[in-house]
Amino acid sequence: MPQTDIKSQFDVIVVGAGAAGLYTALCMPAELQVGLITKETVSLSASDWAQGGIAAAVAPEDSPFLHIEDTIQAGVGLCDRPAVEFLAKLAPSCIQSLVNLGVAFDRHGSQLALTLEAAHSRNRVLHAADTTGREVTTTLANQVLRRQNIQVIQQALALSLWLEPKTRRCQGISLFFQGHVRWIRANAVVLATGGGGQVFAQSTNPAVSTGDGVAIAWRAGAILRDLEFVQFHPTALTKPGRFLISEAVRGEGAHLVDDEGRRFAFDYHPAGELAPRDVVSRAIFSHLQGTSTDPATAHVWLDMRPIPAEKIRHRFPNIIKVCQHSGVDVFSQPIPVAPAAHYWMGGIVTDLMNRTNIPGLYAVGETTSTGVHGANRLASNSLLECIVFGAQMADLQIPPDVSRVSNLSELLAIREYRADVTEWKPQQEHLEVLRDKIPRLLWQSAGICREQSGLESAIATLESWQQDYISLPVSQFLLSLRPTESARLEIPDVERQLRLWAETGNLLDIGVLILKSAAFRTESRGGHYRLDYPQLDPDWQVHTLIQQNNWWKSPVLRE
Repeated sequence: MPQTDIKSQFDVIVVGAGAAGLYTALCMPAELQVGLITKETVSLSASDWAQGGIAAAVAPEDSPFLHIEDTIQAGVGLCDRPAVEFLAKLAPSCIQSLVNLGVAFDRHGSQLALTLEAAHSRNRVLHAADTTGREVTTTLANQVLRRQNIQVIQQALALSLWLEPKTRRCQGISLFFQGHVRWIRANAVVLATGGGGQVFAQSTNPAVSTGDGVAIAWRAGAILRDLEFVQFHPTALTKPGRFLISEAVRGEGAHLVDDEGRRFAFDYHPAGELAPRDVVSRAIFSHLQGTSTDPATAHVWLDMRPIPAEKIRHRFPNIIKVCQHSGVDVFSQPIPVAPAAHYWMGGIVTDLMNRTNIPGLYAVGETTSTGVHGANRLASNSLLECIVFGAQMADLQIPPDVSRVSNLSELLAIREYRADVTEWKPQQEHLEVLRDKIPRLLWQSAGICREQSGLESAIATLESWQQDYISLPVSQFLLSLRPTESARLEIPDVERQLRLWAETGNLLDIGVLILKSAAFRTESRGGHYRLDYPQLDPDWQVHTLIQQNNWWKSPVLRE
């Protein structure tokens, strides 16, 4: 890869190139110089994998009020009503903005086509066949690449935030790019790094979803919220890759059945396979407990045959193709499915203008806790959140007293870290073992069903792994770097190995944070289910708040 010059200073750095990062960059005032950082390419993100669609009350028989009520109902008492109202009321205008940018949503004649998804009271989900996320992100990426004020820096890894020592204002990031660690100054930093699904062994998220933004922000002192709430999607194809079979399939009439062909979901909820996602995931989990099958391969069946074949071809061409590739013909046989980690409701606490508690630091999308999802996200509100909140960055105002430093590179001393194959191999093997063990441990101890002893045991294990990680020579070197120092690393396959190091560290941090949050909340609610506390507790109608190593409850929420 040829050496690319990147500036040492931007007005704004956006970390992440999914729907949140792309739309945020597009909405920035044109006079601002924006650096858009992505550790892969602009097309690889969880947004790109989003199939179902994007929710908005645009039909004559619908209204933002109904969208608000459905969202709050799904959130099980933990939604912030002003944030939900903000989301639902701005949704129609944001959809129009996407259409104006060229997003080709499906239509019936001249009208936007709308489908139904679980827990929605109206057909309000816009879609582009079953690859809505790809259509949105591809359109946004094409627009970003045309903008003169946006520099896209691909295959670059944000490592940490750079805080001004006295004021604790965020003034940039440290970045690993093309073998070097460098410090990039910015007047504002926006984290849009998505979720952390890769902390679980079974996940519908792409490999990039390692919780980077949440971990980076936490280490800098950002306040986090509700990290125990993880949405497990009920219907992931039980083949390598855990491809998500969109909820829209059940919305269009597919049945969830067991080995006998019985629609067992009605045993657990009157809405059957269209109950909220956490209910359907637990229904499958509970139904499979009675079998002797290996939990890693156990599955039920999603039968698409009740849907007319022509509708399947029109609405779900990508699902047909992926299933076919895995040896499943959806027109003649059911699809083997089981739950997998899908969406993280918790994240960095932000207000309606995306501000965090750290001045100069903003966050958008799944990496945040805006208050719109509560304990359980309503289907197709995730892409919407990226767009509605990303749009607010059009009003970004940088204080005039924020200092600017030119020729920053001249201030930096360069340190070097070298390790040949023999020296590096033991560290690489240790990192690879950790990277493999962390998701397995989290899936066992903090997956769909949790209980105290399993959580405590997993916390102790992860904390010991953290100490092992910190003691690695490469960790000792990288964690000691200061903003007056850049670094050059000479190790075998440096890009891949540094990404392995950084992601493993982030997964260790968010793994501990999720486990401790799950142990802290002694009730079951939404995406958090405790076998030892199976009931919802009114005294726990509170947020879990975290800063550094302190956990506390918010005041009791009133709807």
